[in-house]
Amino acid sequence: MLHSALGLVALMVIAWLASAERSRISRLPWRMIVAGLALQFGIAGLVLKIPAFKALFMGLNGVVHALEEATRAGTSFVFGFVGGGQAPFTVTTPALTFSLAFQALPLVILIAALASLLFYWGILQRVVRLFSLVLEKAMGIGGALGVGAAGCIFLGMIESPLLIRPYLAVMTKSELFALMATGMSCIAGTMLVLYASVLQNVIPDALGHILTASVIHAPAALLVAALMLPERGKPTLGHDMPKSAASGSVDALCRGTWEGLTLFWNIVAMLIVFVAVVKLANIGLAALPDVAGAPMTLQRGLGVALSPVAWLIGIPWAEAQTAGSLLGTKIILNEFLAFMDLAALPVEALSTHSRLILTYAMCSFANFGSLGILIAGLGTLCPERRGEITGLGMRSLLAGVIASLMTGTVVGIIASL
Repeated sequence: MLHSALGLVALMVIAWLASAERSRISRLPWRMIVAGLALQFGIAGLVLKIPAFKALFMGLNGVVHALEEATRAGTSFVFGFVGGGQAPFTVTTPALTFSLAFQALPLVILIAALASLLFYWGILQRVVRLFSLVLEKAMGIGGALGVGAAGCIFLGMIESPLLIRPYLAVMTKSELFALMATGMSCIAGTMLVLYASVLQNVIPDALGHILTASVIHAPAALLVAALMLPERGKPTLGHDMPKSAASGSVDALCRGTWEGLTLFWNIVAMLIVFVAVVKLANIGLAALPDVAGAPMTLQRGLGVALSPVAWLIGIPWAEAQTAGSLLGTKIILNEFLAFMDLAALPVEALSTHSRLILTYAMCSFANFGSLGILIAGLGTLCPERRGEITGLGMRSLLAGVIASLMTGTVVGIIASL
């Protein structure tokens, strides 16, 4: 616990050192710091230690199984045994009949369709507004940023700014940066169930943990953003929530399906390219002399480089290189590949405690590919601030990484109690 507490302090110091305005201690945003930490510890404590809240969040795993079963029914109907249906031959090794593209990833399309329907019915807006009120009252942020940050928990880094599009041009620079940092640190609702399905055999009650991670990341990102670019102006108000452009429930489902299909093909394309790039890098590194009796790979190099970071968030040193490799994959490539690598590790590679910390620490969009998407998306929504958005890009990526690492550290502390 003391180990993780030291790491939490160190991460906040790193955020402060990376600040564009390293203020005196008296000028630090203490309300944001205290409220951000309190929300992180409060949410983590409720979910991990209070049986009623734990049962509520962890009970969501039944939703995962229901959605997976429903998706499998659709993919089996369309693709037959390739999509998970009954095979026309005797299956001796079930793992070999699994197809990521035809069985697991179509879940994204169903989630996008359902999210669009919930948005049309007005349910999603109410959920976002509730979370935004908590952030506004606790951390003293403006209504526009509150809605945008809360939206990142469920909608994602591009969809969430759509909720406050009219305010993007007039938000302060600090608010814009905080919105970008929150987008980098959270994940989209369309990915929650997909990640949980990958980790369900690694972490008990995976969906509850994934959802909790995205919720905790929001106050963590706002805290880190306040340290890196403190607010010196007046917060931007704004509580109006947009309505769906769909003409009916069926139209909402169709629109969501199309958006999900676009996301599906983007994921497929990125996975193909990223896996290929890693393989090319490892082919090139194989030409180097062996290190410790084994060929050098990109994963081993990342493991060594990020081992101190893994140790800092509470991973024992004996497991730090393995954890560092996963963190490197998450930051340089993406979190989905990192989660798949985590799921493929032998049981003895990491302790249960380390797997829990990494699940929270890697559950964010803070990677270089997502940074490009964020800059392009926000630049399109607010072209008059495109240069400012681009200039804040790398800093927002660092903020997202620090915030997600902080969440892993907080969970490590709570789990140790």
